[in-house]
Amino acid sequence: MTYIVLMGAPGAGKGTQAKMLEKNLGLPQVATGDLFRHNLKNQTELGRLAQSYMDRGELVPDSVTVDMVRDRLSQADCDGGAILDGFPRTLSQAEALHDLLGEFGGRISVVPHIHVDQDVLVARLLKRAEIEGRADDNEETIRTRMKVYQEQTAPLLDYYQGKGLLVEVNGEQSIDEVQQDLLLVIQESAV
Repeated sequence: MTYIVLMGAPGAGKGTQAKMLEKNLGLPQVATGDLFRHNLKNQTELGRLAQSYMDRGELVPDSVTVDMVRDRLSQADCDGGAILDGFPRTLSQAEALHDLLGEFGGRISVVPHIHVDQDVLVARLLKRAEIEGRADDNEETIRTRMKVYQEQTAPLLDYYQGKGLLVEVNGEQSIDEVQQDLLLVIQESAV
């Protein structure tokens, strides 16, 4: 089983790269945003539970997110592993993921971190906001998202570095070059 935790700040290209990896490796992309949308739209038990927190203006607890990931990883298409995109976001989620993968008899193979300079990220996100007509994405909100990402996720980079799983990938290359580097990193982790 190959479990890959794809990391990178907003705008680093995680979603694009995860979709390409899904095609190239035959492993499903498991994106927490997609899981939330699926569970909310289909009014699953977990979706209703998440909605109850959201309706009260509260953050959805890690336990609910972990249960959504557990449910998704238990599906047949994940028998060979998965590409985790957007999860974990915190140290407690990383520890929960470790335990969860243990339930499936698996472990994380590698944690590629798509690194892009913050100013490049801001420029990318501003351009994307312009193309998609997202008026709420201005430089101030984007920099706030970057700050939150740094505060919550920087400890994860250290956590996975300490486990010998983190590999830096230059995210300022072309999309295809980043994909080639990711495939190489994943292939090397399988050795």
